Amino acid sequence: MPTTLLGSYLHLRPSSTSSHVTIWNPNTPDWIFLDNTAFGLDNPAVTWHSRTVVIGQHGLVDFAIGLYCCSDAALLNGHIGCFCFLFDFVLLSPAGMINLGMASLRLYAGLVGCRSGFCARSLRTLSGMTVSQIDEEVAKLLELKVQLGGDEGRHQFTLKTAKGTRDYNPKQMAIREKVFNTIIGCFKRHGAENIDTPVFELKETLTGKYGEDSKLIYDLKDQGGELLSLRYDLTVPFARYLAMNKVTNIKRYHIAKVYRRDNPAMTRGRYREFYQCDFDIAGQYDPMIPDAECLKIVHEILSELELGDFRIKVNDRRILDGMFAVCGVPDDKFRTICSTVDKLDKMSWEDVRSEMVKEKGLSEEAADQIGQYVSLQGGMDLAERLLQDAKMSQSKQACAGLTDMKQLFSYLQLFQVTDKVVFDLSLARGLDYYTGVIYEAILTQTGPVPVAAAQNGAGEKAEEGVSVGSVAGGGRYDGLVGMFDPKGRKVPCVGVSIGIERVFSIMEQKAEASAEKVRTTETQVMVASAQKNLLEERLRLTAELWNAGIKAEVMYKKNPKLLSQLQHCEDSGIPLVAILGEQELKDGVVKLRTVHSREEIDVSRAKLVEEIKRRTSDD
Repeated sequence: MPTTLLGSYLHLRPSSTSSHVTIWNPNTPDWIFLDNTAFGLDNPAVTWHSRTVVIGQHGLVDFAIGLYCCSDAALLNGHIGCFCFLFDFVLLSPAGMINLGMASLRLYAGLVGCRSGFCARSLRTLSGMTVSQIDEEVAKLLELKVQLGGDEGRHQFTLKTAKGTRDYNPKQMAIREKVFNTIIGCFKRHGAENIDTPVFELKETLTGKYGEDSKLIYDLKDQGGELLSLRYDLTVPFARYLAMNKVTNIKRYHIAKVYRRDNPAMTRGRYREFYQCDFDIAGQYDPMIPDAECLKIVHEILSELELGDFRIKVNDRRILDGMFAVCGVPDDKFRTICSTVDKLDKMSWEDVRSEMVKEKGLSEEAADQIGQYVSLQGGMDLAERLLQDAKMSQSKQACAGLTDMKQLFSYLQLFQVTDKVVFDLSLARGLDYYTGVIYEAILTQTGPVPVAAAQNGAGEKAEEGVSVGSVAGGGRYDGLVGMFDPKGRKVPCVGVSIGIERVFSIMEQKAEASAEKVRTTETQVMVASAQKNLLEERLRLTAELWNAGIKAEVMYKKNPKLLSQLQHCEDSGIPLVAILGEQELKDGVVKLRTVHSREEIDVSRAKLVEEIKRRTSDD
């Protein structure tokens, strides 16, 4: 109902069912009064319907205060009648009441400001009510507003996810579930057990394990005396788990979220919150057999997901350290130079060399010698050649790594995966805890990647034709568990982590490019009716199917149209419809319809479950 404020008059315009009503007029003795939930008039001729008082308390108080103040100002100025404001809103709206109250306060301020300029006429009273009484009523209203709580705490929310995070809709979650099932199936096929660890650890547990990447750890505020951090990966918590529980042999997998205060690249599948899928083998075994199985697992998962062509790069920390030693890198610079070499997949050799020389203080001669080695790639033949190299053969550490590399490739040949594995001396993996073989899987094709960043409203620019890059990585870390054990007892470990978010980016791209519809539910059959008044029969049949382990749905309407029920099946990808009608009930059958072919057959009620299972066994 529109309202008009004229000077200090407030009217409700008449509707089709009511006459014109004056809420307040300074020339009448009637006055507005207020309680906690509503206000009315002393004049019994004015009736307030219940719906007019179901409004926000804050807005009501502001409205009343505004009217009082506006009337005061009008009296002080002799009610000159030159102020007219129109407000087109419905009086029932709480937001409208607030707006009217604020506008009245602004009117009051304007009128009072004019008072000195107009040399106001003598003060009038309103049917015995003085200005001091009005002020007293306003004070009461202001006190009530304080009790109710003001509007200071209200603010506009920016609806976006935090930087480096995203939401997933049902279609995206269906893709994620398919990927997870593929990965978990592979892990279980290789005999892995599942564990879980807390999402945060003691800060000292994570400190000093990640080299230069330690700055990316999320620290939590002190709560109760413990200094905590969100887990950076799943490997260090696993090592802590082994040491704390005195576990010396286990083959485990762990799928959970980790957190890194990194610079996110949403279009490349790089986030601050993301899942890792880890597979690790802990225990004392003969060299390179567990390591070869980890590489076989990576090969199986990437092949089964059909992400495109990929390559698995392999190296060994002992080979790297031996290479640094024979090239003249000081011992105290091994780890920092290793972190720089690890950037070769993102930077050119010239930039990497410049960083080693200018930022890390390495001599140009040493950098140039490193450059000769990190450009080498090959297989078992490269390992044999380096064993004969004049410089590398001087390092016992490098020779031990090269000997194991030859053994690794012999096992990989038996596993039939050498077509995708390459010995690459530029692979460094900057994490401090690696002690032996290291590896990383990369996708070798490039293509447009869907812009997931648009969901978080942060305005990241889309990148076209970008490479997703590394999708898996891992290695051997024989000394990590000993760092947590009070007696320093070591448990040799090797493992791999699948970069699941980057895999999701590729899978989403493929789903969008494909015309195939992604199902977001696993419903096998929709229970429908062709006639009215069959709700109870539909619910009874649905319960029978649920009790038999059939995934079934029913529409939540008493008398839904058959066309609407069939359309729901088309849209959701539900393969079958069990249709009930009066004749079917009499005959003790159900009409079973195949959605895509529209073929219909009558099935005995007793054999319905068996028929549904037979028809959906391949889904």
